Amino acid sequence: MSDRRIGLVVPSSNTTMETEIPAMLRRRESVDATVRFTTHASRVRLRQVTPDELARMNRSALRCAAELADARCDVLAYACLVAVMCEGAGAHERAERRLGRASARAGHTMPVVTSAGALVAGLRALDARRVALIAPYLPPLTATVAAYLAAHGVRVTEAVSLSEPDNVAVGRIPTSRLTELAQRLDVTGVDAVVLSACVQLPSLAAVPWVEARLGRPVLTAATATVHQLLTTLDVDPYVPDAGRLLAGSTAP
Repeated sequence: MSDRRIGLVVPSSNTTMETEIPAMLRRRESVDATVRFTTHASRVRLRQVTPDELARMNRSALRCAAELADARCDVLAYACLVAVMCEGAGAHERAERRLGRASARAGHTMPVVTSAGALVAGLRALDARRVALIAPYLPPLTATVAAYLAAHGVRVTEAVSLSEPDNVAVGRIPTSRLTELAQRLDVTGVDAVVLSACVQLPSLAAVPWVEARLGRPVLTAATATVHQLLTTLDVDPYVPDAGRLLAGSTAP
């Protein structure tokens, strides 16, 4: 059996990342007894999803990378999507390099993924060039996400903003609200749907239902992050009931 340690940089107010990501990893274990995952988190302060707090969080994340280096993790995930996207096109690559250097300075080198980069990579894996998305942010931050995706070759044809800046409140939004909003999306000509452009917005339970209902691949910041984690670890990215992105080569 192979044990893989996943390091998570977690916004202090996040209550979803540490449930949905481990849940998907448990599902992966259920179909392959040869691999096992453990998750190890370091928290960085964030309460309101505003540009100032997001920028402070990006700076503080370097400390988290050093702490997770002490745990000798096999891969590090920085999963605050909009914090990275606020730094402009290509920011996920710069963030990954910064965090990688911080872990190396702490004495342990490990690959780094970001949810921002994972979403870009996930959309490329699905060959999705036109998407509709739902985000919990205030409209200017949702526009930042759309602009970031556009800079990486993906056009957002429709973006729904839930206009909730309180990150704790985002984690309490019922998944049923996402399913309701998803049914109102215009998916004409759309290649995929980003059901949640935020790892704090609970969405995993809705992914297979919405995918079946809309007839389009459905992914989230969390499912894209797990896809990138598994790919980085050279593990087949198959997670049952988590959408087409995580169908993997071992899917029945």
